[in-house]
Amino acid sequence: MAHIKSRKHQHALFSSITNSLISPRINHTMTVAAAAFLLPIAAHAADPALPEVKVTAKTENDFKADKASSAKYTQPLVDTTQTITVIKRELIDQQGALTLTEALRNTPGVGAFFLGENGSTSTGDSIYMRGFDASSSIYVDGVRDLGSISRDLFNIEQIDVLKGPAGTDGGRGSPTGSVNLVSKQATLDDATSGNVTVGSASQKRVALDWNKVISAEQGSAFRLNVFDQDSGVAGRNEVKNKRWGVAPSFAFGLKSPTRFYLNYLHVQQDNMPDGGVPTIGLPGYTSPDAKRPFIGTAPRVDSKNFYGSVYDFDKVTADMLTGRIEHDFSDKLKLINTARYGKTSQHYLLTSFMGSTANLLTPSATDISTWTLARSIRTLKDQENEILTNQTNLVADLELAGLKHSLVGGIEVTSEKQNTWGNDGLGTLAAANFYNPNPRDTITGLNPVRNAVFTRGSTNTASAYVFDTIKFSPEWQANAGVRIDHYSTDYSAASLSTLAANPTLPVGTPIPTNLNIAGNLVNFKLGVLYKPTKDSSVYASYSTSKQPPGGSNFALSTSANSAANPKFDPQETKNMEVGTKWDLLDQKLSFTAAIYRTEVSNDIVQNLVDLLYYQTGKKRVQGVELGVTGAVNRNWLVSAGYTRMDTSVESGPAVTALGSNNLSYTPKQSFTAWTSYQLPMGIKIGGGGRFVDSLLRGTDGAVGTPAKTESYWVFDGMASYAISKNVDLQLNINNLADKAYVASINKSGYRYTPGAPRTFSLTANVKF
Repeated sequence: MAHIKSRKHQHALFSSITNSLISPRINHTMTVAAAAFLLPIAAHAADPALPEVKVTAKTENDFKADKASSAKYTQPLVDTTQTITVIKRELIDQQGALTLTEALRNTPGVGAFFLGENGSTSTGDSIYMRGFDASSSIYVDGVRDLGSISRDLFNIEQIDVLKGPAGTDGGRGSPTGSVNLVSKQATLDDATSGNVTVGSASQKRVALDWNKVISAEQGSAFRLNVFDQDSGVAGRNEVKNKRWGVAPSFAFGLKSPTRFYLNYLHVQQDNMPDGGVPTIGLPGYTSPDAKRPFIGTAPRVDSKNFYGSVYDFDKVTADMLTGRIEHDFSDKLKLINTARYGKTSQHYLLTSFMGSTANLLTPSATDISTWTLARSIRTLKDQENEILTNQTNLVADLELAGLKHSLVGGIEVTSEKQNTWGNDGLGTLAAANFYNPNPRDTITGLNPVRNAVFTRGSTNTASAYVFDTIKFSPEWQANAGVRIDHYSTDYSAASLSTLAANPTLPVGTPIPTNLNIAGNLVNFKLGVLYKPTKDSSVYASYSTSKQPPGGSNFALSTSANSAANPKFDPQETKNMEVGTKWDLLDQKLSFTAAIYRTEVSNDIVQNLVDLLYYQTGKKRVQGVELGVTGAVNRNWLVSAGYTRMDTSVESGPAVTALGSNNLSYTPKQSFTAWTSYQLPMGIKIGGGGRFVDSLLRGTDGAVGTPAKTESYWVFDGMASYAISKNVDLQLNINNLADKAYVASINKSGYRYTPGAPRTFSLTANVKF
């Protein structure tokens, strides 16, 4: 707060602002705005009768967000009874993050730790969060986003990571949270920005963000985001990421009570998939074959080796059309309606390998150049996802019985479909030399053609929900929410008969399967909050989530041991959390701390007496999470987080290869930090570190392979220089120490994905 009491003080203030206009250390836009605001004061400084004027300004903080993007969260983050990490655009840009998986490194304990089962490889954003797979709980602007694709961030403004069950917010989903990507929207500011990036592994990328005011009087604008990328993958031969996208958006009535937004997104990917590298030679590897003990002491393969084929491919096309209407009945009552149609198709072919003793041929114990590894062209995905949805929310601030209420009520109707086709003509491929594989080996008979095998799943959902935050006093408030979902899932499939399974039918006859399930899900959350000061809170909360059979992949099963069997009840999750949040340094820096316990019940386990399967399994994740985000001072920004998780199988068999009762693919400790500092003369430097504890892999009977990965630290750095007010150059160096580590491992432990080695990228940013 600045107090202007005299001519001397007024002249001094105006002089300081004028001088700051030529300082490269001050944001130009903010300075001009402040000067324009204070010019009338300086012009009338000679008037001795001028009354005291108080000027209040809040500096925009590029790392710290004040609220989550969803309309269902009416309160500031400091008054929200849940752990929510908001990753803003400035942090994403400083780190040079391009995909969702890369950006999620900024929240501890979240990552793509699982490579896949058998010879398959998990594709796209395969996100694990607090011990469970959260890949089916990814949203864009509050609407579920389907498809196993790698999401590019060219059209994303910020990312909200909600920890804990989100069943009340989004319906069925992961037991431990969700991720919501917030799209860029057209605004009433003419602006153009773009960047060109080159870097390691032949990285080439160009992006453009253009916003144009159509009519300032009518409040209409147009925005266009486009990008094109053609890059290899550092540390991996043959693997590539090639994609492009376009995202136009329109906005109308931005100055009126009724606003309309129309967004379209189109993305195409043509990537070379990565099946990983054999784990032989990694710490913890011993020979799985008693007759060939020398395998246990064999050297590691070169982590650059590619065991696939140049004929492999991963082609993705994604389209999304979204319309949103906002109408303000008053400053206390608002209606928001969002409608979307989305379609994603993926055609994927991967050369598979398993480093089992049957596939690894070792004719000589001493001559490793003769070793070979069998490969097969059997991992093919030909899949299409569609979603059609409409959400209507009514947001109201009112007083009832003398208490202030912030209410959100809504209804949602959604239809989701997933179709998968089988293919013939996958061909055969010769075994690869184990230490010197040739990806250009000839494939015999490769001509993929759809056959009679298919699976079709669809889920229709009608939902109603209401949220209320009640303020009893300036210090005390409570919130509650409840959601009811009526769902109906239909599943049909056709497999080809075999002689052993169907001796009365000709081999290759399609065998149909038709299954369905319907039911209701009721989820709720409760929270109570106390504010020691206006910028702090202490809270406790309780929330639930449910996942019905087929809820994550639209596939039902008749298998007795499958959670997708319609005879079973939904998986249930309960979460308890106690935490505190503090906005410090005049609300520029946020500190959060929370302890939590999440219990997942209704897991399917086998009774060892009658050998039948029952829903008596229970799993638990409990831990502590700390976070700090914001500005230490005008030039110094920081984002950091730490979590420690204790996981256990409370009831049921062990799920890790070690035989322990912990959960797999969940680091016990995780830490992430990034900080940047603005120096004089337009120079900015930044850097950070990431720690991921060891990961316990799952178990499927494989022996001799590593039961866990080793923990690791990775450090990154950044430096940028402003050539002018419109152009700057940014250098990013990731993995400064060139640390070799395991980024993900498959269930059997035969394969792993190497972490990226030291990489460089240089970006030219242009803004007008």
